[in-house]
Amino acid sequence: MKHFIQLSFLLLFLLLGCKSPSNFDNSQSDFVIAFGSCNNQKLENNLWPAVLINNPNVWVWGGDNIYSDTYDMEKMAMDYKTLKEHKDYVNVVNSAVILGTWDDHDYGLNDGGEDYEMRKESQRLFLDFFDVPKEDPRRAREGIYHAELFETVNGSVKVIVLDTRYFRTALTKSETKNRRYQPNPYGEGTVLGEEQWKWLEYELKNSEANFNVIVTSIQLLSGEHGFETWANFPHEQDKLYYLIKSSKAKGIMVLSGDRHISEFSKKEIKGLKYPLIDFTSSGLTHVYSSYSGEPNQYRIGNVINQKSFGVLRFNFKAKRVIMSMHDESNKPLAAYVAKY
Repeated sequence: MKHFIQLSFLLLFLLLGCKSPSNFDNSQSDFVIAFGSCNNQKLENNLWPAVLINNPNVWVWGGDNIYSDTYDMEKMAMDYKTLKEHKDYVNVVNSAVILGTWDDHDYGLNDGGEDYEMRKESQRLFLDFFDVPKEDPRRAREGIYHAELFETVNGSVKVIVLDTRYFRTALTKSETKNRRYQPNPYGEGTVLGEEQWKWLEYELKNSEANFNVIVTSIQLLSGEHGFETWANFPHEQDKLYYLIKSSKAKGIMVLSGDRHISEFSKKEIKGLKYPLIDFTSSGLTHVYSSYSGEPNQYRIGNVINQKSFGVLRFNFKAKRVIMSMHDESNKPLAAYVAKY
């Protein structure tokens, strides 16, 4: 059974056996991932020291890693340089494996997809930022999708990073006021494109990892807010649900960003033995501070609309993942405990 805790700090710490209200106990974790999104390099990111307190094995960028909506690749390169040389971020790079995807603002075009004319050049700069070797397959193919397996003495975690920008086809403008987009007609358009779908199917069906973490810049579950979401391509959303179930890959969960709010969403999928969790963490340098509510039928707990980052603590023996959101002091803001 899965448990949600909306802090209510006392209950949280009793449940998790934590000794301090400022941190979680990593002694019960075999592997730790920290992640976040929406990082404007021109604004101060004061979360990095708190990230390091959690001793993550991996830091995952969830997209909008820089804000560089431009056709000027020299400008984009300088924006990446600004982030890469941030002294606190350098400490994270020196302490953890760095993975990530992009979203629209680091891709180069607000709400952009396959229509962005500089996508090939932008991909090269993205890969340069992550120090991807010249012989890596991402240097020779279109799209920045990638998978990496992390093995420990107790089990393994596979991180599957999707590219929801390079191949994404046109969105449908909303006919409803205060909503930017509405779902495409069923069967029209794609989020991932044919080749990336084939790759994703292979990665899931051939995964022997204890846990599989799918990173998608836009939300998979929440789809009623009228902005970018997998729900704008309902057939692609259904295709991913089916693949998650039919692949028989173990312990699948989703990480997302984009929205400038953080929340947990949960969906029961027929034939899947556990609920699918979409953990949204956004943003690192700025947030939707005036948030007053929006529909999400899958939301559990409350929306966090302050700067934060996410942490996942994996316990292989217990088949458990503790998911939590933290502020600049590392204080937990909300948590969800998933048992697989």
